Amino acid sequence: MDLTSPLRQLPHGPEFRFVDRLLSLEPGIKGTAEFTPRGTEEYFRGHFPGDPLLPGVLLLEAAAQLAGVVAQCDPRQAPLAGLKLTALRAAKILGTARPGETVTVHAQISGRMGHLIQAQATVTLRGTLLVQCDLTLAGTA
Repeated sequence: MDLTSPLRQLPHGPEFRFVDRLLSLEPGIKGTAEFTPRGTEEYFRGHFPGDPLLPGVLLLEAAAQLAGVVAQCDPRQAPLAGLKLTALRAAKILGTARPGETVTVHAQISGRMGHLIQAQATVTLRGTLLVQCDLTLAGTA
């Protein structure tokens, strides 16, 4: 299976892409990806000077981006236009990563209804849970 093409469906520019590489993909069901911040990203200058940490909200964004990739690749459903993160529930930020550390993102689609997609996601670093959340994506047909 080609694991590079699905990433092209992300509408984000390179400076706001938090999924570098797909490790596995079951289209429309679940996927696993990696993201490695290089340390040159602008947000590290202020978060925090001298002790850079990857912001937890960007780990949540990585989870949403992967969920979008999984959902948009579903062979049983046409891709939704303008798919965006619209809700987070039960979100927990339990840790963070530093520049050069590779995080693993997991997303599983838990439901679809019309233009809404629900997913559960986690982000880990070397097996340690950093983020877990339930999220909703919405788009138009």
